[in-house]
Amino acid sequence: MKIIVTPTQPYSDQKPGTSGLRKKVKIFQLAHYLENFVQSLFDTLIVPSDAVLVVGGDGRYHNRQAIQTIISMAAANGFARVLIGQGGILSTPAASHVIRKYKTFGGMVLSASHNQGGIHGDFGIKYNIGNGGPAPEKITDEVFAKSKVIAEYKISDLPQVDIDTIGETQFAGLAAGQTFTVQVIDAVQDYADLMQSLFDFKAIKQLLATGFEMKFDAMHAVTGPYAKEIFVNRLGAASESLMNCEPSEDFGGGHPDPNLTYAEDLVKIMFAGENALDFGAASDGDGDRNMILGQNFFVTPSDSLAVLAANATLVPAYAGGIAGVARSMPTSGAVDRVAAKLNVPSFETPTGWKFFGNLMDAGKVTLCGEESFGTSSSHVREKDGLWAVLFWLNVIAVKQMSVEAILKAHWLEYGRNVYSRHDYESIPTEAANSVIAHIKAQFASLPDQVFGNYTVKLCDDFSYHDPIDGSVSNNQGIRVLFTDGSRIVFRLSGTGTEGATLRIYLEAYEPDSSKHHLDAQVALAEMIQIALQISQLVEKTGRVAPTVIT
Repeated sequence: MKIIVTPTQPYSDQKPGTSGLRKKVKIFQLAHYLENFVQSLFDTLIVPSDAVLVVGGDGRYHNRQAIQTIISMAAANGFARVLIGQGGILSTPAASHVIRKYKTFGGMVLSASHNQGGIHGDFGIKYNIGNGGPAPEKITDEVFAKSKVIAEYKISDLPQVDIDTIGETQFAGLAAGQTFTVQVIDAVQDYADLMQSLFDFKAIKQLLATGFEMKFDAMHAVTGPYAKEIFVNRLGAASESLMNCEPSEDFGGGHPDPNLTYAEDLVKIMFAGENALDFGAASDGDGDRNMILGQNFFVTPSDSLAVLAANATLVPAYAGGIAGVARSMPTSGAVDRVAAKLNVPSFETPTGWKFFGNLMDAGKVTLCGEESFGTSSSHVREKDGLWAVLFWLNVIAVKQMSVEAILKAHWLEYGRNVYSRHDYESIPTEAANSVIAHIKAQFASLPDQVFGNYTVKLCDDFSYHDPIDGSVSNNQGIRVLFTDGSRIVFRLSGTGTEGATLRIYLEAYEPDSSKHHLDAQVALAEMIQIALQISQLVEKTGRVAPTVIT
């Protein structure tokens, strides 16, 4: 094998966000763009001689080409073996599991998650460390620093590798007697086996055999093959229970984001009045997010996390109880109330799954979640969409209650944290920044101000001191907290590729069960107006309505 040292010029925009580096496909196709980022990453790592790298993605456009580049660069940078999901496919939670199961050095996940795919869509790459979770900021910051001064990258002269046939291909290594191995593995079996070890598949299979009707929407993304193996082959569900389960490079022309707006076909099925099915669920581009629906009923991700925590002992893997829970700061405090009753700790972290990894590695938490349709546990170090779906089915099978009945019983016991998120997508960056600056300028004057039924208690920009590694993360989102425990959070998202996405999170605690039936937008109507008044969003951006409401 020959190493080719290629001169290059740095790009200034290769700063990884909360979920790695995401750009338009056309950006990744620029000369040396992908190679620069990969080399900057490899230069950050100390690669042992027997290092194994996991590589896979969600199957979006440019996935297969990028994998070939990464294989050649891994060989040139001293890796001994690369594990590839068959066809280049690995869901993000499956990649995390493979890293952990085979104790590999780390992995590269090729995905832009819920962002659109295709030649005009988005592409992304992120590095996961040996615990299976996303690289911490100390690594991603160093990668960015190196990307700004890179002068050359190393790539080998390997031929194109067959990534569609399970098996091993060996090449002569960098030195005499050394070999470099590319191993193509079944992308589905390891993950399906893990799910079967966690959940009561017998109980779920019995539920599905009793006439219980469900529909899972893979949104033409990575979870399709996993859903077929788990739901059809192992749980005996009818093939008609699945929809959009053939992965495509452009996700069937759709937007693989499992919410009420983009999973429109599933929503129509689940909100069909008397003809609605018992249970519906969807997952996103790379399989780490989930949406849960009951018969004419939507479960917010915040409520979903709380319900799973409250019912964890019904699932074999958690029958002995949970160590604790964690949620991202924008996520509602519903799970905190469950933790208090269970007498287990609850943690509030910045957005980004890497913050949960430290807590899970230290044994502090078992379940964690984000309001952005992400829920998971310590079985992997990523969000896990199908895991959440199976957890719900396990709970339903044991309790023999509908999704809506489970939620209303939960609210009766704990009260309801009425919650909604309003996304304003693709705002010009300058306008989005002006909204944030305007809110920050009011930090001193807002406390004690009265807005209708609400009095402001305090305002701040959330900071997190990691109790495990001592790191500090500042500027994680603006909080406007009210005296009754209600709150508004403003946050610029780091997962888009065009303009800025401004998210407004609204939460109000409602203990009165006679009001638990109210639609969230109705219950939060006054707070929505307060958020617009404080932020002056309409005036500063020209946007009169959110792009997405969840």
